[in-house]
Amino acid sequence: MKKITEIIEQATGFKADSTSYIYAKHSTLRIRYWFWGLMALILFVLFLPWTQNIRATGNITTLFQDQRPQEINAIIPGRVIKWWVKEGDFVKKGDTIIEMADVKDDYLDPDLLKRTEEQLDAKKEKIDFYNSKIGNTEQQVFALKEMLSLKLSSIENKLEQTKRKLLSDSAELLAAKLDNEIAEQQISRAKQMFSDGIISLVEFERRKVQFNKANALLTEKQQKFLNTKQDLLILKLEMGSLSQETADKVFKAMGEIASSGSDVAEVKDEVAKKKNQLANYRIRGGQRWLIAPQSGQIVKAKKAGLNETVKEGDMIVEIVPDKVDYAAELFLSPMDLILVEKGQQVRLIFDGFPTIVFSGWPKASYGTYLGEVVYVETNKSENGKFRILVVPIKGDQLWPTTLKLGVGAQGFAMLKDVGVWYELWRQINGFPPDYYSRLTESKNKK
Repeated sequence: MKKITEIIEQATGFKADSTSYIYAKHSTLRIRYWFWGLMALILFVLFLPWTQNIRATGNITTLFQDQRPQEINAIIPGRVIKWWVKEGDFVKKGDTIIEMADVKDDYLDPDLLKRTEEQLDAKKEKIDFYNSKIGNTEQQVFALKEMLSLKLSSIENKLEQTKRKLLSDSAELLAAKLDNEIAEQQISRAKQMFSDGIISLVEFERRKVQFNKANALLTEKQQKFLNTKQDLLILKLEMGSLSQETADKVFKAMGEIASSGSDVAEVKDEVAKKKNQLANYRIRGGQRWLIAPQSGQIVKAKKAGLNETVKEGDMIVEIVPDKVDYAAELFLSPMDLILVEKGQQVRLIFDGFPTIVFSGWPKASYGTYLGEVVYVETNKSENGKFRILVVPIKGDQLWPTTLKLGVGAQGFAMLKDVGVWYELWRQINGFPPDYYSRLTESKNKK
């Protein structure tokens, strides 16, 4: 073997000592330095501060309901006549989106408003008629009462006159009775004197004539007294009858007034209904045009073409507001919910925006945006998680202006600053973030 080696060395001029190239037995190895340096680096990293955080995913929304995408629905059933916009157009508040025509038979008359106004005017004239009738009847009642007062005053005057006449007739009757008694005494004495022959027959007959006259005068005075008394009773009866008759007329007139008042109230009710109907017709006529309730972009047109019918409440289009105060809608698991509260800061990542994220070192991350929790739901959502809303912090870095509603978002809720070694130990054991710090604070409080 040595001979072969010597022959090769002589032929080539090279020393064929392979062991000098294979083994570096005379060199100094540095592996142990690299090992201890790596250990020191790992130990250094383990004691670096680490910000605990919990992650949540969601999307971009807005805090205010009136800034969210809004459906524009058909208020009345109808058919499409004209589209004033198309999908993707930006409209301002008050712009016309679509024009429709009514399809119900009750609203097809082109002169519907005019005819309803004419009906309303006719009802108003009817009210004027009834009011005039009430006024005339009231005047009639007033006239009846005035006439009754005058007639009663006249009858009362006659009644006073009759009472005085009755007193006069009573006195005359009393005088006639006295004259009749005297005549009876005289005729009685005359009969006696005539039978005794004291007076002549002529004298007796003269006295008899006087007696008859006194008797006739008494009868006349009695009859006159009774007639006057009857006249007094008749006047009283006439006064009562006149009052009753006038009261009946007044009562009938008041009944007509009440009936006319009822008619007025009924017609007023009809007038109110006609006014309401007229206002509804005018409002309904204005609802044939769908107006943009706010400025934004038209999307999701559900109806197309002309003469397509729509039902009441059908969605026509959707409008996305152009001015939105953005907020991030994140969903937390029930286990992480107790670690988040209102006012807590959150780091956000938005889909489509470049980021370099170190969740434990937020200050070293790039493309993240700071936000603040303003709302934590107390009831879980349909996905079984709890929703929180995060808004930008005033005075801090502004969120991207090109954000859109519905863009995906990820959030990191910043918790306690701990060492890397503690975070690794917590992750290995499956403990929740900041578990022991909360327990310690609770003990300190006790």
